[in-house]
Amino acid sequence: MRFVRTRQGVVERLLWTRDSRVVAQLNKHLPAAEVIELADSGWCVIAAAQDLTQELVARLSKDAACGLTDVDPAEPEARRYMVALGRAVQISALGDRIGMGETPEIASRKVMSLFFACQEHHVEFQPIVDLGTLKAHEWECLFRLSPGMGSKTIGEVVEASLQANRPVDFDTYVVEATLTRISQVVEPGSGGRRMRFGVNCLPTSLLAPSFEAEGFAERVRAVGLSPSQIIVECTEQQAIHDVPRLKKQVRALRRLGFGFAVDDAGAGYASFTVIAALEPTIIKIDKEIVQGVGNKDAEAKKALVEAFVSFSRKIGAQTVAEGIENRRDLLALQDREVDFGQGYLLGRSSRTPVQPRHLRDVEDRTQVIATVAGWDGAVRPRVASGH
Repeated sequence: MRFVRTRQGVVERLLWTRDSRVVAQLNKHLPAAEVIELADSGWCVIAAAQDLTQELVARLSKDAACGLTDVDPAEPEARRYMVALGRAVQISALGDRIGMGETPEIASRKVMSLFFACQEHHVEFQPIVDLGTLKAHEWECLFRLSPGMGSKTIGEVVEASLQANRPVDFDTYVVEATLTRISQVVEPGSGGRRMRFGVNCLPTSLLAPSFEAEGFAERVRAVGLSPSQIIVECTEQQAIHDVPRLKKQVRALRRLGFGFAVDDAGAGYASFTVIAALEPTIIKIDKEIVQGVGNKDAEAKKALVEAFVSFSRKIGAQTVAEGIENRRDLLALQDREVDFGQGYLLGRSSRTPVQPRHLRDVEDRTQVIATVAGWDGAVRPRVASGH
């Protein structure tokens, strides 16, 4: 018999087994218990927690396979028993045999429990580079997982947070850790107060009360930073269902000095219409478009980049090309007047913000011919390149 560790204040417990003898014995000892036969998938027994104890089940079940778990009162009533049943089946270790293997939701809950339990997550900084000067313009904050997460990627954890209905909990944890780390690397008197940092959030989180603009600004100020140092990056692993509300939130953030970026443009859910509605300060062109854009046969990708650049100019935004990994692509992006870039060619992420790589051959090719004002009022060079 297997069971989960019980918690204080639990009202009900649920047991699952395929052994009818265990059910008969429990029914004899607990006449008030509810017994439900699950067709060819065994039985579940639901009873008061003080009656359906681990000791009783262990004594009656002997060597029979079964699983005992608490019924979580925090779950909506319509689903709490189904969730408990799925957990009990998994605890019994017989789920795969009867076609009741771990559901995606249960698996996601386990991933999130592990994520919050791990203590060795950390934040790294990748430079976002001005393609006119090849100097760092800002740094994107990348959340790195603890080794305790095994082979899980951050993308998989984000998906698990959505599946487990915990995206706001996830983003709150990540944003708090990220702001704390930024405050540690930005030292007074070091010029760090002029540094800017991109912080990722899901659309759902940005619409949650805990991310209300004024409150978010207060959290930023509480760690000694200014909203003008933070660019909120809206990631696209989730469809934006309420554009009007998100637009209102973006405007509130921008009034307080935050920048706002739409991430992975051209690959996720954000169409030109959605991007225009949100009025971002930054449009980040997805790496699937960027990588290979310098190839001779990449006319379609070149046209897409040109379209994003033209579109961004018309709505008052700037562009960032993601995933730049070779000089050929970098030069093609410079030719098309993309404002900024990031990727392994320009600089990998590190525990502290560092300047981008020194690319002498690209620097020699760059000719400054004009200047434009950025969203934060800074004047930056616009480049054209010879062949």
